[in-house]
Amino acid sequence: MNRIGIIQKKTTNFFSGLCYIAKSMGNQMVQATLTLLAASILIWSLLPLTPGDPAMRFLEAHGAGAPLPSEIKALRHEWGLDKPLPIQYIQWVKRALHGDLSGSFQSGKPVAGELAKRFPYTMMLAGTTVVISLFLSVIAALIASSHEGKWPDHLITFLTQIGTTTPSFLLGLLLLYFVVLNYNIGQILSKGQFSHVWLPSLCLSVHLAAGWTQILRASLLEVLNKNFTLVAKARGASPLRVLFRYALPNAFLPFLTAIGMGFGALLGGAPIIESIFSWPGMGSYAIEAIAARDMPVIQGFVMVSTVLYVVMSFGVDTISNLLDVRHNTKDHQ
Repeated sequence: MNRIGIIQKKTTNFFSGLCYIAKSMGNQMVQATLTLLAASILIWSLLPLTPGDPAMRFLEAHGAGAPLPSEIKALRHEWGLDKPLPIQYIQWVKRALHGDLSGSFQSGKPVAGELAKRFPYTMMLAGTTVVISLFLSVIAALIASSHEGKWPDHLITFLTQIGTTTPSFLLGLLLLYFVVLNYNIGQILSKGQFSHVWLPSLCLSVHLAAGWTQILRASLLEVLNKNFTLVAKARGASPLRVLFRYALPNAFLPFLTAIGMGFGALLGGAPIIESIFSWPGMGSYAIEAIAARDMPVIQGFVMVSTVLYVVMSFGVDTISNLLDVRHNTKDHQ
């Protein structure tokens, strides 16, 4: 009977967990869809709200002189700009869903293709930044939490406060001047090589690692004061075993959420840092478009960044729910 009861309890917990996950994923899907819908309306409205005629600006950028009224009228009809605004929005969404983000006013090239060409460089920068930030934050949080109230904890807390308040672009300018120009380490004009990704990644990592350290340190201290870690200490477990075996795995869930959100934001590009170091990612492409008032590029960049962030957020929430259900199931067994 005991074994049957255990099996029934495990089965009940398993199906309860599945129902909880399905309900959570359904709510997250609705939230993600509404977020993308609202974002698409705001992003699309950038073009009709911009002063001037988009068709005229496009023809002026690619023509030898002033465009003829017939040319403007033909292009407006081709782009659907002569139709009511709701129809224009629906057509824009349809084209975006098929990967058509219109053409650049400057180059005339498809915006989707240009963003796709630059995305691997942004991915390289984001991935390297996350690895550096993860390494620094985990080490710093472990040292601070294991020396709570002592000088290492105070020093790390002070450094993280500086890191969270220091703008990344300021650090980028300082590194560019002192490291690249004075010591000839790295390059001013980067071509996207992996050997040149470290300086821009380091600039982004300082702010990111400082925030992650604060989150992980707070979670570790909370777990270290719970009953099961106190029992482990009372049974003679070493401080390192308590920290790595009990505290870190249980404190990792909120930290995982912070990592996912940070990575999702970085996937949208880091425009200022990419521009400072001439990194050929989506962010520097967006900065060039803003300077040239190239609205289709700006629209495409913002839309792609929003989709990447929402998808990353949905993925992180799903993984967090899975881990949370699995953890709670183990606790009830």
